[in-house]
Amino acid sequence: MKELVIKYKSVIKFILTFLLVYISLSVVYKFYLDASKDSVYYPDYITNLVAVQSADLIDILGYDVQVVPHPDEPSMKLIINDVYLARIVEGCNSISVIILFVSFILAFSGKPKPTFLFILSGSVIIYVVNLVRIAVLSIGIYHYPEKSEILHTVVFPGIIYGIVFLLWIVWVNRFSSMIKKNE
Repeated sequence: MKELVIKYKSVIKFILTFLLVYISLSVVYKFYLDASKDSVYYPDYITNLVAVQSADLIDILGYDVQVVPHPDEPSMKLIINDVYLARIVEGCNSISVIILFVSFILAFSGKPKPTFLFILSGSVIIYVVNLVRIAVLSIGIYHYPEKSEILHTVVFPGIIYGIVFLLWIVWVNRFSSMIKKNE
């Protein structure tokens, strides 16, 4: 058993670090969501901000867009040209994806400064890609409502998770000291 632990020390360290960071950040995020229940920004500040910024992008593209609080559930209704198209819920705000991204980067640790800068820049990239994703998805659903299911469940999740995967590949190949130790 001891030989296995020694042999797979880096794998065990990766898994334990990933789980510790992922669970810790998820718990902090859950506290944030619980604290946001009576917030001025409905349903929570980040989801509200994502809804407003996505609407701003759609507006820039020439559409009449509104985001309004949903009366029956914690979400924002997205309306383009007086057509209610989608709900922006907490799961649309990219924070869960960013938590996953950060957990992986910290588990495949590197030097502190590059790690911090990569986490910061990668999180911004994920956030911005998510805004563009929501805007394009909404416009796509507006023009092609019959394609809404495939756009929402396949194409656009593929985009956001594809970006995360590419960022992970860049991190592992360029910055992670764990890989360099094993070469």
